Amino acid sequence: MKEKILANVRIIDPSQKMDEIGNIVIDEKGKIKSIGKKSGTSKSAEKIDLRGLVAIPGLVDMKAFVGEPGFEYKENFRTLSQAALAGGVTSIVTMPNTKPVIDNVSMVDFIIRRGRDKAKVNLFPCASITRQREGNQMTEFGLLKARGIIGFSDVNKTIQNSELMSRIMNYASDIDVLIMQHAEDYELAKNSCINQSEVATRLGLQGVSDIAEKIIIERDLSLLSEFPCRYHINQISSKNSLNVIKKNKSNGIKFSTGVSINNLSLNQNDIGEFRTFLKLSPPLRSEEDRLALIEGIKNNLIDVIVSDHIPEDEESKRLPFAQAATGSIGIETLLSLSLELYHNESLPLDKIIKCLTINPAKILKIKKGTLKEGSDADICIFDLEKPWVVKPEELKSKSKNTAIENRKLQGKVKMTLLQGEVVYSN
Repeated sequence: MKEKILANVRIIDPSQKMDEIGNIVIDEKGKIKSIGKKSGTSKSAEKIDLRGLVAIPGLVDMKAFVGEPGFEYKENFRTLSQAALAGGVTSIVTMPNTKPVIDNVSMVDFIIRRGRDKAKVNLFPCASITRQREGNQMTEFGLLKARGIIGFSDVNKTIQNSELMSRIMNYASDIDVLIMQHAEDYELAKNSCINQSEVATRLGLQGVSDIAEKIIIERDLSLLSEFPCRYHINQISSKNSLNVIKKNKSNGIKFSTGVSINNLSLNQNDIGEFRTFLKLSPPLRSEEDRLALIEGIKNNLIDVIVSDHIPEDEESKRLPFAQAATGSIGIETLLSLSLELYHNESLPLDKIIKCLTINPAKILKIKKGTLKEGSDADICIFDLEKPWVVKPEELKSKSKNTAIENRKLQGKVKMTLLQGEVVYSN
């Protein structure tokens, strides 16, 4: 590979507290050679003038469903890669709710080999916490970690048994693995499909109270004080959950928290007349909850913004609301929808980028999310002001179940580099 210079670009890298116009020099091995306004140049290097654009580290998405094996008709490694790179995402944590479930060494070997052959992004696979995600028996954390598993999650299922959860945390602490929990009490959430509110009553749908989320967070954080391990709450959705998080962080309990971009940008009123593409888990809640989540990011109570990319075919979505599949695609629109929070002055730009890059990288303990000298040149280049409209048919995911169909956004990815190579250009 020839040496490259990304010239005259605004560089924002929260890992270095950098926000300046300068150059990024990429060496022949795809590493950052120098960066910033004092960065040198080379006559033999390929120069790409990016005047007027912004360069940030490639995004790290901590929660996305790949579809392989078993659900290739919804998404596969190739289409997920295309969608991710079009959205500036260069590193993805893939969920284990495939068919069969990723809960044993042979499945891990398969998923890593298949991803290496077909994916163009950095893949960091998760395995399930329990066998078959049934919440009864722990998987072999040590063996799975040794084979390349980055963390453990039962995805949209919660460990309900407190005794089992305490053993999971205790073992995870001993061997230093990351536990990623979906916080929802099964009995309180059973048969629900929307936030418990006036909207649910009006639509005649069974709702779930935010207590179902809060009660699991309270239990887990109580256990965490006894069995300190690397613990991450996949997504929170309510103001009440934030109050619990604030209390425990002030008491010195160490853990991390994520939020879906959908819960930051939409509320239950957007569901309108049974818009099934907005049936999500956790559900969209009130505007008060949405605003509280934004404040949670400002106050460092929430560490990570995720796409919660869940592709579903149209047949499973265009059903009565209670019967429709849960989830929305979002990896391609993650950055643009996040930038909406900057344009409407809800969040500062560096805070948004921090939650999409270096924060998830630190939680995962991976060398990504930064543009420091010597790091891989995984870079997202975007136009901060570019207006565009989300058209499902133009999105690169195999499934088109976006929750923000026809939404007008401001900010568009123009180019994505992976280890110094241009892998997407618009």
